[in-house]
Amino acid sequence: MKLIENLHFNNIRGDITGGITAGVVALPFAIAMGLASGAGAIAGLYGAIITGFFAALFGGTGAQVSGPTGPMTVVMAMIVTKYIALYPETGLALAFTVVALGGLFQIVFGILKLGRFINLMPHPVTSGFMTGIGVIIIILQIPQVLGFYDIKGSTTGIFSQLGDIEHYFVNTGALSIALITLLIVYLLPKKIGRIIPAPLFALLSGTLILVFFPQYFASGTEPLNNMILGNIPTGLPGFQMPVWETSMIADMFASALMLAILGSIDSLLTSLVSDEITRTHHKSDRELIGQGIGNTFSGLFGGLPGAGATMRTMTNVKAGGLTPISGALHAVLLLMIVLGGAQYAKEIPLAVLGAILVKVGTDIIDWDYFKGLFAAPKSGVLIMLTVLAITVFYNLMAAVGVGLVMASLIFLQRMTDVQLASIVSVQTIEDASHLDETHQELIRAGNTLFYQLNGPMSFGSAKGIVRDFSTKTNYDRVILDLSNVPVIDYTTSRGIAEICNICKEKSADITIVGANTKVRHFLENIGIDKALLT
Repeated sequence: MKLIENLHFNNIRGDITGGITAGVVALPFAIAMGLASGAGAIAGLYGAIITGFFAALFGGTGAQVSGPTGPMTVVMAMIVTKYIALYPETGLALAFTVVALGGLFQIVFGILKLGRFINLMPHPVTSGFMTGIGVIIIILQIPQVLGFYDIKGSTTGIFSQLGDIEHYFVNTGALSIALITLLIVYLLPKKIGRIIPAPLFALLSGTLILVFFPQYFASGTEPLNNMILGNIPTGLPGFQMPVWETSMIADMFASALMLAILGSIDSLLTSLVSDEITRTHHKSDRELIGQGIGNTFSGLFGGLPGAGATMRTMTNVKAGGLTPISGALHAVLLLMIVLGGAQYAKEIPLAVLGAILVKVGTDIIDWDYFKGLFAAPKSGVLIMLTVLAITVFYNLMAAVGVGLVMASLIFLQRMTDVQLASIVSVQTIEDASHLDETHQELIRAGNTLFYQLNGPMSFGSAKGIVRDFSTKTNYDRVILDLSNVPVIDYTTSRGIAEICNICKEKSADITIVGANTKVRHFLENIGIDKALLT
């Protein structure tokens, strides 16, 4: 195994250009997501630097650029809020311990080669979950955009506080800057966007407007200092010893597992996007290990958890980046900014960061699914909307769990229908032309039921098989053909035993033919008479 996957120097110029461009694009997102998480802007920058560097070097997707993403930030915000409320002095340290633990979980996922299973997530579940994340991000930015800086909390908490809107006065200055920012990020001409990315252009424009024209935006009721980001710590991140609370260990492991699963899904989805635009093939398990290493170090050094970032990855590729060099260079550029220019970021308006995250939220929403909503299968739409609602208003992990259960039950019902439809039941010679001569002779002799199961039979179809067989009448002999059944489970074997019991009650002879060695042993082990198996 290579130490650094996909590393070569044949594209060095493109990798340098891509890395620098991705770093410039990542700057406003890292600051905004650090602020949104509750851990601070510097945590967002450290997360982008650390996860971006280690995931690039040790991951399995050459062009991937990693860092704090919308979904990971939403979960981190919930973790930070919860732990700080419970433990004001050590809550943030507990949250970073959870990040490091989540990274270790991802490494284990990769070692156990679970990447292929994460890729099997049904699209309606993924769509509903990611759309829910986008909606959450947008809702969480409402206070920043409107200038209600004392409103914080979850989506339901923000809605309940906004219900007392008469106690608040919309900060027209903050709203104006936010609207200007939104106009720039949505409508900036592509020609300008090729020179300077829209989020960075919006960040600079909004900041300069407030710096040079503060009289139009600040007021006596809302001082300028309340509208801006404020001082950001500078310097290299320091090691943070993991902190544990005995009573919270189970909760910390659950939160870490949530981060690990979400980060793995987020990263591998971006890996698939990267494969499409670069015509390459990523290594899922290697990618999980790389992301896990990045998140482990990020948690140990006070950074946000990260994942493969679709927008930054696409920016990197479009600028020419194809190898881990570009992802690592993007992290190095951010580190240089933190060491030399973070003090200039204190003038950034909170409304600008809120508006940039609104754009992030709208980009995450699966608009393509909504466009085809009426043409999509009703079962898929039900799953998508259910997962969306649970994600926004209750719990992210519960949303994924409910979605997977719904998708599994629907899939099981469809497979059951297919399995039952494949049953062949023949009692007359007119229907027996497809059978071999021996079976045809038995049908001609009369009072013989030829009953054939086809394909792998599962527990979902077992009761249906017994129910279908129970409707058959007028036979003295049954030939149960399993020649087209490669595998059965325990429930199906009990169903076959029940068919044997029905025949016994009717004093009908039954012969089971065609069972392969595996199926035969299965039936013998549950007590079916060997004499019935030929």
